[in-house]
Amino acid sequence: MTHQTHAFHMVNPSPWPLTGALSALLLTSGLVIWFHHGSYNLMMLGLMTNLLTVYQWWRDVVREGTYQGHHTPVVQKGLRYGMILFIISEIFFFAGFFWAFYHSSLAPVHDLGGSWPPTGIIPLNPLDVPLLNTSVLLASGVSITWAHHSLMEGKRKNMNQALFITIMLGLYFTLLQASEYMETSFSISDGIYGSTFFMATGFHGLHVIIGSSFLLICLIRQLKFHFTSKHHFGFEAAAWYWHFVDVVWLFLYVSIYWWGS
Repeated sequence: MTHQTHAFHMVNPSPWPLTGALSALLLTSGLVIWFHHGSYNLMMLGLMTNLLTVYQWWRDVVREGTYQGHHTPVVQKGLRYGMILFIISEIFFFAGFFWAFYHSSLAPVHDLGGSWPPTGIIPLNPLDVPLLNTSVLLASGVSITWAHHSLMEGKRKNMNQALFITIMLGLYFTLLQASEYMETSFSISDGIYGSTFFMATGFHGLHVIIGSSFLLICLIRQLKFHFTSKHHFGFEAAAWYWHFVDVVWLFLYVSIYWWGS
């Protein structure tokens, strides 16, 4: 950075935005072909190229921030604003699902039997697996906060333990939700109840998987001594994202599982 007269990071030309866009096109097109024709070759190709792009793009960002010193305090401030705006966009993304759910449930039409849940739908017991999942995610929120405070205080062993516990809780949540899906008496094609239920909880489950992958990368970086008490925005962004996932689940549990049942 000594040859620059400013503290901003001028990013070098990179192929990863282009390969990321093309791999996303392959993945979504492959999903459509899989749904309609049963062939998943294009989907697997898109998934593989997408994962390769993610790996190489993250590798470059880690190099820039950890080894090359490009993530100055000014750059970190911009990254924080970017992450905040991204989480706000995610809030509006889930707001659409909640809007659809409440629009249909607060004034159920005759097609639904004039009641909510609709006639013929047997909802899940909110005091069964959903309550356990709520406990798991709340516990993970505690452990990620423990990891953050341990990092700030320079306690590496505690940081590693807390981060590992959080990842395990995220994996446990995913397994519980998968088992719950296999036990439901309705499907995504069962009217507005099935579509809003599986779209909202399914996209939340996808966000848990993404958040778990973020935290796993942070654990690997922590084991490689990439983070310090003053320079750890990669972990901080992952922690913000995980707290967002926790809060969305609380709204999902109260709205769809408890009140909606």
